[in-house]
Parts: sequence; structure tokens; C-alpha cells
Amino acid sequence: MEPVIEAVSREALMAELNPQTLLRTTNRADNELYVVGPEAVNVIREIGRLREIAFRNDGGGTGKALDIDEFDTDPAFGYKQLVLWDPQAKEIIGGYRFCICDQALFNREGQPVLTSSHMFHFSKKFIKHYLPYTLELGRSFVSVEYQSSKAGAKSLYALDNLFDGIGALSVLYKKRIKHFFGKATIYRSYPTEAREMIMCFLHKYFGKGHRMLSIRKEVKVEKSVRRRYYKLFKGLDFKEGYRVLKAEVQKSGVFIPPLVNTYMNLSPTMIYFGTGINDEFGDVFDSGILVTFGDMYPEKSHRHAESFRKLGWKVLRKMLRRFSKN
Repeated sequence: MEPVIEAVSREALMAELNPQTLLRTTNRADNELYVVGPEAVNVIREIGRLREIAFRNDGGGTGKALDIDEFDTDPAFGYKQLVLWDPQAKEIIGGYRFCICDQALFNREGQPVLTSSHMFHFSKKFIKHYLPYTLELGRSFVSVEYQSSKAGAKSLYALDNLFDGIGALSVLYKKRIKHFFGKATIYRSYPTEAREMIMCFLHKYFGKGHRMLSIRKEVKVEKSVRRRYYKLFKGLDFKEGYRVLKAEVQKSGVFIPPLVNTYMNLSPTMIYFGTGINDEFGDVFDSGILVTFGDMYPEKSHRHAESFRKLGWKVLRKMLRRFSKN
């Protein structure tokens, strides 16, 4: 395990997080969201440092001095960073790495070259009908300092703030993206019983996508265990089943992981592809999901997307031209 690098100076970060890379202010907690590409070498380096610290803290990580790979640094892959910034403390709170998949490269086997390609094999149906209209999200993190309740509203709304950014991207690139695809992580330290219960819940209420993606190192729940958990949710709609799931998971002394919890409450049509072992990232359990922006619950869409759309199309067109140059 390599020691993590020293922090990048605030001055170097602020030179790259500037009016040209500003996406929006957040709806809550008075934070800011930026979009940068590989050219923002200082911000990328600090993101790599913070990601590695956050992921190690939860039992994952790369084991390297910082979590950076070619998808962060090579513009040919088309990846950018959504950066959540605390303008008062002048610190990065968290972020996402993303790619608009109509830019995706393909290998000789006709598979897209994405950050998730080592885990998933994409069907022809997915490649034809979904991939060209999909935003791939990955490497979601919140800095360890902002995971503590001591950070107040900055901590409480960190994930919500990040979804303000995703909502803004869905508006800004509405002609190019209809869905977002990502992985929700459960770390190996999480109780097995609670993880398997969550997997069964996701399969029951969202398990429509098993034929569109195959998972290279899939993890399944044994039939006897699966039957036992399915009985918990038998005859229950999503809201009723969700209440049962929360209560049962808490009996194991834990809560539903925040990102898993956020995803399953975004849209009634979310698709769950299954869960596998991510052997490039500390052997964590990653679940593949797909959310259609147009199907998000109205209160979620209004908070994260409509608030940004109110800027008006003249402003949004100028912003789109600016980001297209970066």
C-alpha cells in the first residue's frame, strides 16, 4: 500500500476551477459544481488523492499513491470530472467521473471501451438502443472530511449536491443523453446478510436488465437464501418493500449504503443488471444500474433538473458552447 500524495495547493485548484469551468451553484448548502477534463491536471491530481483516501477508508481503493488512470488523463476516452467545491473552505467536497457514451471508443470485439468494461459485457441490444443515449457515471466519492456530521449542511447535502450536477448535465446535453448508467458499490466489510438482502430487493423491484448486460464475475445469492428474502417482500409495492428492507438491514447494525439508497429512490423504472466483484478496485461488490432521466420521480427531477433549466435556453446555449470547447 503506497502512501497517499500530499494535497494540491488551493491556488492551483482555484486556477482551474474558474468561471469557464463553472457548471452551476447547488440548490442547498451554498456549494459550487464544476466540469473539468484531463487538461485540469491539478484538479485531477487532487481528485485522485481524495478518491484514494475515501475509498481506502471504506475498504476499497487502488493501493496506489492516488486513484488516477488513463480514463482520467487521456482525452481520447472522452471522460470528464464533475467536481463539487466548497467555496468557503476552498476544498473539493466530492465528485463523479463521467462520459457521454456517444463518444465511446470500441475494441476489436465490438465492445465499448468504458471504465466499466472490465466488469460488464454489453449486449448488442444495449449497444444499439441504450449506449448512444447514455451518460456513464463512476468513481463517485465524498471526501472523508465531508462524511462527518461535523461538516454540517456541507456533509448532509453532499450527494444531493452531486445530483444537482447530474441533473444539470441531463438538461445541458438533453439531445445526447436519455439515461445514466453506473455502479453502486458495497464494500466487503458490509455484512453479507444485509448485502444479499439488498441484492434480492433490487432484483425483485428493478431486475429487468439481466439479458442486456452480463457480469464477468457475477455474485449470486443462493436459492434458499433468495427464497427467504423474497418472502419478506411478497405482495408489497416498492414503498412498502423499501420500509421492510430498511428495517431488516438495520438489524445487522448498518444502513443501506447512501449511493445504493439514492439510486433506488430516483425512478420506478430503474434497471438493475446484477452484482459482481470489481477485481480492479479492492474486490468490492458493484451493482450495475440504469436510470432514465425522463422517468425520474417528479420531485427528484424538479429539484435537480428543473431548477437548472430555469436559467433559460440563451444562457444554456452559451454554456454548452463553452463546455464543448473544453
